Formats: sequence, C-alpha cells, structure tokens
Amino acid sequence: MTNPTPHEVTQLLAEWSSGDESALGELLPLVEKELHRLAHHYMSRERPGHTLQTTALINEAYLRLVHGKQKHFQNRAHFFAVAANLMRQIMVDHARARQSAKRGGGVVKVSLDEGAVVSDERAAELIALDEALHELMRAAPRQGRVVELRYFGGLSVEETAEVLKLHPNTILNDWREAKAWLYFVLNESETS
Repeated sequence: MTNPTPHEVTQLLAEWSSGDESALGELLPLVEKELHRLAHHYMSRERPGHTLQTTALINEAYLRLVHGKQKHFQNRAHFFAVAANLMRQIMVDHARARQSAKRGGGVVKVSLDEGAVVSDERAAELIALDEALHELMRAAPRQGRVVELRYFGGLSVEETAEVLKLHPNTILNDWREAKAWLYFVLNESETS
C-alpha cells in the first residue's frame, strides 16, 4: 500500500465527520501504520511482558476515537494529535491504576524525556509528568498544547504550527519555554 497523502486523509476525516461511516472504513487502513508508530513510541521503552501491550493501546485508542465525542478533525495532523493525546491518557490511566494498587507508592518527579516510559518503576513518574503537563495547561494553555502535540503526538514543528494555526517560530519559542518550565516543576521538590 502506498503512503496516503495528507489531503486524502483529511478528505476522509471530513467525510467521516459529516456522518459518512464508510469513510471510516477507508480511513483506518490509511492511518493504521501511523497509529501503530505512535503506540510503539509510548511502549518502546517498556519492559517485555508489560501488562499493557502496543496492540491493546492501539485498540483502546481506536475505540475512543471512533466512539468518542471528538469526530471533527481539522486535518490529518489534528487527528494524530488527538490520537496521541488519547494514548497518553490511556497510559496515564493504566499507570494510575497500577500505582493505586501499590501500597505507599509516592509520586516521583522526573524529566520530560523520561516521562513516556510506564513500567512498574516508572508509573509514578508518568503520573508526575501528566500532573505537571496539566499544571502547564492551566498556566500557559498554548505551551501545554505545544508539548502535547510535539512530545506526545510526535508532530513536527510545522505540523504543530498547522494544527494550532501559528507560525513555526512561535511553536519553537513555546516549546523551549514549556520544556524549561516543566523541567523546573518536575525538579522543584528535589532541590527543596
């Protein structure tokens, strides 16, 4: 199968958003590879035998995409940003469930680059990163969105600019400031 053009995916998303369920059937084979890449990104640093597998992450995200409230997507980049956000939430929910099952497990602060890993040892770290990102979203919503799209969505600067309808230089500035802010927040308790 050839790689679909962004226009083809965007067109099928528009048709699906307008209620054409057959467009969803055409869309899924075109986006499956990219959804798998996103899921693999989240699971790549996990230990073998992790209780949440890549396929399960894809399936859960697919169900939430198809049956969720969000069915209007601006374009291909927006669709994958929403999918990435859903996968992040699934991973955080999984980590929280595991963390709540443990006795006395406290939240540990970590760097942004370490936050995508969710093993038994890292569940608390992912939760800390998620909480810090929510705090950033409250303090600076646009910067929080940039982190979500770039880091969790794997979007390029240009794709992020397209989704947020901003200039790429603005995205780069927001990305730099957000990473510095998150680093400070995630390491704040270690220096106190």
